[in-house]
Amino acid sequence: MPDSRPQPPRSSPSSSGPADANPLLLCGARLTDGRTVDVRLGGGRIEAVGTAGSLASGAAGTRVDLRGYLLLPAPAEPHTHGDTALTADGDDGPVSRHPDEVQRRATEAALLQLGHGATALRSHVHIGDVQGLEGLVAVLRARRSLSGLAELTTVAMPRLLTGAAGADGLAMLRDAVKMGAAVVGGCPDADPDPTGYVETVLELASEYGCPVDLHTDADDPARLIRIATMSGGLRPGVTLGPCGGLGRLPAATAARAADRLAAAGVTVVCLPQGGCGGVERRDTAPVRLLRSAGVRVAAGSGALRDVANPVGRGDPLEAAYLLASRYGLRPQEAYGLVSTSARAALGLPEVRVEAGFPAELLAVRGDGLAGVLSLAYSRIVVHRGRVVARTSAVREYCGSAALALDLPRQGRAQPS
Repeated sequence: MPDSRPQPPRSSPSSSGPADANPLLLCGARLTDGRTVDVRLGGGRIEAVGTAGSLASGAAGTRVDLRGYLLLPAPAEPHTHGDTALTADGDDGPVSRHPDEVQRRATEAALLQLGHGATALRSHVHIGDVQGLEGLVAVLRARRSLSGLAELTTVAMPRLLTGAAGADGLAMLRDAVKMGAAVVGGCPDADPDPTGYVETVLELASEYGCPVDLHTDADDPARLIRIATMSGGLRPGVTLGPCGGLGRLPAATAARAADRLAAAGVTVVCLPQGGCGGVERRDTAPVRLLRSAGVRVAAGSGALRDVANPVGRGDPLEAAYLLASRYGLRPQEAYGLVSTSARAALGLPEVRVEAGFPAELLAVRGDGLAGVLSLAYSRIVVHRGRVVARTSAVREYCGSAALALDLPRQGRAQPS
């Protein structure tokens, strides 16, 4: 009998695509330390950083005028749901789960997040039940279509992994890894045997040498400590999120759990913008408590306009803004959770605006990081050494005597 299961897409190049060999010169950008610099990119990396005007003389290649822009390491998105994104407005009946439609939505969602600055994304995809592996196939095809624009990886999420029903979930999880899912995960809280679920995921991850990314509310400290104990030493690593329930626990209990997570080397991805399809509660993990315990913490977006958050924006800078405005992090710390820490959670190399580092950059109109987090309108995104997205905004005021004060506003000028 022929196999009726969906087939994986044909082999394709890495989703990141080849690095741009043409030199790119970013002129007059401001850095967070106050310097104004030129930055030369080539071969997907930063070749040189010099004072403004020092690299322009006789330089070949394309120039981008970044006067008035703050230049930052590009953010990354460690927690998104491409298979359910952009489904909140389905007023014309049930949302289509056809693979072509899922691929279209997943691609559109990734491009929206790329426009915000995220050049690398991790998408959690449900497998099993009626849809089988079709959603994963669709998101893997979206990954291929994004080649050269952004790097998209997938997490396979089976619903059940224990008991009689769990046998099918485990078989499907194995198929998902063979098809191209780079990470194994799921929501142990929804399984009748959460500990058994985690054990199964960790065993399969160890067998295939892939990372683990699990959804949990973390409101059961004993269960969380068991997860931490089982996860200790697993390479290439274990990520938990969104862990909002930690914030509802007594402070001493939460602190003990945080200490165990730190000792196990587990990364926690919080979701300041709201919920996601794996956990119903919308609390944000206690970021400052976790960081003080030595836990590696990153921030993601979660749901992007699906039933878990119909107004989700998928904007890493909004996540950083919320961490700074609601949870008391300094702007530099907050941005680090969506950039340096988020890239580390995805197993990607660090980015700094220094020679030799990957050319994964975000330029945002503004003078300083605090202002950028509050008014991040105009953006230019660089992936592997080339401009892959631009967003421009113009602010105008009409018919007011206040205009005589020459207050700052967004200009009409576009970078070349």
